[in-house]
Amino acid sequence: MDLFEHQAKELFAEYGVPVPAGKIATTPEEARAIAEEFAAAGTSRVVVKAQVKTGGRGKAGGVRLADSPADAEEKARRILGMDIKGHTVHKVLVEEASAIAQEFYFSFLLDRANRTFLSICSVEGGMEIEEVAATKPDAVAQIPINALSGVDRAKAREIAVAGRLPAEALEGAAELIERLWAAFVDEDATLVEVNPLILTADGQVKALDGKV
Repeated sequence: MDLFEHQAKELFAEYGVPVPAGKIATTPEEARAIAEEFAAAGTSRVVVKAQVKTGGRGKAGGVRLADSPADAEEKARRILGMDIKGHTVHKVLVEEASAIAQEFYFSFLLDRANRTFLSICSVEGGMEIEEVAATKPDAVAQIPINALSGVDRAKAREIAVAGRLPAEALEGAAELIERLWAAFVDEDATLVEVNPLILTADGQVKALDGKV
């Protein structure tokens, strides 16, 4: 069972994984109302994101930045009803805009071929991981996970270091990776992916996207 991005983030939040605040809208008017709530709380810019179970939303025009509630309504009107790789957009996630300093990639998955769990971490985020692996293989760390010992904070930090994450992101990333492992195991998942995992301008590490 694939989850929508907003469902994955709700799950992440239950495990203490930092995610941007956001709400679901099914009409342009609902998107405007949500953006107005953010504006009233001091956040004027939001991101309107198509909720479909496929990648490549950004390239298809399904992820748009809005500078005001009226702009959010207009962007939602453009996105709702779009076809993205055969998936019709019926709802959008209206989310607070994040001040992104750097983007990374992270995932846990079931490695069926080798009958083990695998973590993949890369300092190159925000694009298809297959593309990164093909063009910059040294930037992608693949680390097998022992099912019995799992992932504690030390192992999580080791993964972040192997992925070449910068020093200022290591502690936040290690904490987030440890919590993602708990979600991965507890929910009996075959994949937990965050692309991008971000370092914000004020030094926080957050899951800006989520696939489960």
